[in-house]
Amino acid sequence: MSKRSVLLHLDADDHPSVFDRVVAVDAGVDVLLSHGSVKVGQVRDLVHGAIFTRGPKDLNRTALFVGGSNVEKAEELYSEARKHLLPQYGLRVSMMLDANGCNTTAVAAVRAVMASVPYSGARALVLAGTGPVGQRVVSLLARLGCAVRLASRQLDRAEAAARAILCKRPGAVIEAVAPANPFDMSRALEDCDILVACGAAGIRLVDHGIWSKKRLKVVVDLNGVPPMGIEGIEPFDSGVEREGAICHGALGVGGFKMKLHKACISSLFETNQLELEEDAIFDRAVILAGG
Repeated sequence: MSKRSVLLHLDADDHPSVFDRVVAVDAGVDVLLSHGSVKVGQVRDLVHGAIFTRGPKDLNRTALFVGGSNVEKAEELYSEARKHLLPQYGLRVSMMLDANGCNTTAVAAVRAVMASVPYSGARALVLAGTGPVGQRVVSLLARLGCAVRLASRQLDRAEAAARAILCKRPGAVIEAVAPANPFDMSRALEDCDILVACGAAGIRLVDHGIWSKKRLKVVVDLNGVPPMGIEGIEPFDSGVEREGAICHGALGVGGFKMKLHKACISSLFETNQLELEEDAIFDRAVILAGG
């Protein structure tokens, strides 16, 4: 008889994310072991508790998920957890990183772009491109062959983020920009086919009067809290045509994001070999969306 699925959920926040826990339950996890306030120094014992309690042939029924609101701390926990697996002895479990939805949200946004326009060779502007989601959107668009303008309020931050992504995507075309006023924003959008806004909730990044005058083909706004990041985009937009562009709002993108998140959690229990981060989650999204 197959053993019950057990998900070890690590979170640096004081209280483990309710969102992450609900999605895990909806994905069919039998037993959810959630730990909050997790420090790097505590990870080894938690991981060893997961890999030493079942034999190698049953470790596909145990998995590890790192979530929470702090992406930087989650990345540290995930990296530390990887160090304490013992794959040479078959003692490892599948793992997934999706703190604050950074990977599944970015992947869902890029899938919306892919479903809307021919993307290879297109030019994109990603607003708030230095944040966790923004950097991943830039990286994935670059992977698809887009030339990407990475925008931030501070040029030095945009340049640092662009360099970091280029280390992972050699040969990618990424330009750092820092539009400080409507004129700069208009210039940043010049010749762009794609506009993606990855800003914080409730912060307007670009006015309707600016983007609506451009020949954009697809517009994606990942802010679902008024005022919208891109004025004129509605949260539930999902392939809606506005000003000649195919538009997607945060909740429109969110439907696929949730489907993808649950599918990834379920896949963790098919094998004990998975490491689901940005690229691996994107590859699963392509399969889930049918190409």
